[in-house]
Formats: sequence, C-alpha cells, structure tokens
Amino acid sequence: MTNEVKESFTGASGTPAGTPAAPATGPAAPAAPPAPAALAAKVRTLAPSMTRSMQRVAEAVAGDPAGCAALTVTGLAELTGTSEATVVRTARLLGYPGYRDLRLALAGLAAQQQSGRAPSVTADIAVDDPVADVVAKLAYDEQQTLADTAAGLDTVQLGAAVAALATARRVDIYGVGASGLVAQDLGQKLLRIGLIAHAHSDPHLAVTNAVQLRSGDVAIAITHSGSTGDVIEPLRVAFDHGATTVAITGRPDGPVTQYADHVLTTSTARESELRPAAMSSRTSQLLVVDCLFTCVTQRTYETAAPALAASYEALAHRHAPRAR
Repeated sequence: MTNEVKESFTGASGTPAGTPAAPATGPAAPAAPPAPAALAAKVRTLAPSMTRSMQRVAEAVAGDPAGCAALTVTGLAELTGTSEATVVRTARLLGYPGYRDLRLALAGLAAQQQSGRAPSVTADIAVDDPVADVVAKLAYDEQQTLADTAAGLDTVQLGAAVAALATARRVDIYGVGASGLVAQDLGQKLLRIGLIAHAHSDPHLAVTNAVQLRSGDVAIAITHSGSTGDVIEPLRVAFDHGATTVAITGRPDGPVTQYADHVLTTSTARESELRPAAMSSRTSQLLVVDCLFTCVTQRTYETAAPALAASYEALAHRHAPRAR
C-alpha cells in the first residue's frame, strides 16, 4: 500500500467539506464487497448522495472498468481531476474496503465483459440462468440482506423507538410505493395489539393528519432513499408539533433524518437495475417492522396478548373449513 493511499484512509487532504462518511467498519459493514457486476447499479444508487468529485470517480470506474483497473490510485485521481483521498473514499462508499479491492472488482468486471458471458438481469443473475439457479440466488440474496440489516441495526435506537410506541396515544406511519406496503403492514400489526395506528400513503392525508399530532404521539417515516418528499413533509410536520419521530431508511445521512428523533437503518447493499429498491429494500424494512412489533408486544404484553387473542377469535370463522 502506498503512502498516498495510507494518507487517504486517515482523511488527509483536499476532500471537499460535506463528503459523506465512509461506511462503518465492524459488525455494521457488509460481509463482503459487492460483486463486480453490481458496480454500475451501485453507482446509480449512490451517486445522488455523493459530492461532485466523488461522482466523477464513480462514473469513470463504471464507464470504463478495464481502463480504470489498470490505473493506480494516483492515476485515477489525475484522470478524474480529484484527489487520492477522494478516490479511496469513493471506493469505500461503493462498498469496497479500499482502492485495491475496487481495482480487483473492475478487473473482474472487465473480464466478464470481454468473455461474452450472458448479460446480467441483476447483479448475479444472467438471462440464461435456469429457474432453480434464480431461486437459489434470490434466496441467498434475501438472507444476506436480512443479515446485513440485523448486523447494522442500532439496538439503542430501536429500544427508544419501542419505548415511545409502547406508550403512544396515537401512531402515524408514512410511506409511498413499496415503502407504503411496509407502512400498511406495520399499521395493521400495531392495531392488532390495541394501539391506535394509521398508515398513510396519500401525502395530503399524511400532512393533514400530522398536524393533529402532539407530544405523546409517534410518527414513523419509511423511505429507502431517505429523500422521498411525500414522506419527509409529514414527518417534519409531526416533528414540529412535538411528536416522537422515527425514520426507517437505507440512507442514515438522508434528508429524512433531520426530522427523526430515532433512526433505524436498513441494508442498501444489494440493489441492481432490475432488482431495485422496490424489491431489495422491502425485505430489510419488513425485518425492522417485525422487530418493532415484537418488542412493543413484549413491552405491552398484558394488554397486547388479549388484543391479539380477540383479533384471532374475530377471524377464526373465516378460516374454518366450509361444510359440504
């Protein structure tokens, strides 16, 4: 490792203020760097949150993997008009421990492109993969998504959110698109243990309900990108009116966290062009929702258990076999 690369890891030199922090090491970090074929999709996903200098590096490596694989960290910095520190920080933001790991991924991607291998439908699935392989690969990916989310979930933040929910007078949940489905799931779960909970996917209704919240209420925003305006606006209104606010997001540095008392982070590592946030993020969001629900049920067991029993009993006749 060169001295320049060592310096770039310590934060020496010339990176503009506001550069996103490198992904944390330790338990919260992904178990392995992204596969080479995932690089272009990763760039598309993360580019909006990068500084302009980091975007230049990311676009260069995604656009010409073979050419960039042949460059040293200094060479790539010169090619993109950035600094060596920016190059390494970009590599780390993309999920690689350092520039050396990114170069290896670039070389692998270039080799795949030159081999004439079938194009990928997602990062790991090619158009000619048999059905059994598709099932196995997706199942493995789901497992990794759940493992990454569990490893990175801040249990202190989770516990604080659970405590607020357990004593809440009312709970409002905001989400649109795929995140709206997750919001509905959480809403109906909380209703079944006796909490007053409403899920809102209509941004107008979300805001008009948020103005009714106050101290003792809880508002939860679910947004993978962390920048969905239709979700951020009602959370801001709830925050301004004194409600306890929670954000479930894949971008802990996203705008939604400005108005969140507690942030619960989901995995962002496995998006691709045809398996985008609408699919991959929902798995990790549902895990967080299940954690919230189960822990709240523990905290409120004396009232939650009878409420669950009553809800099961109310629906029991709908599950009974029909008489012939």
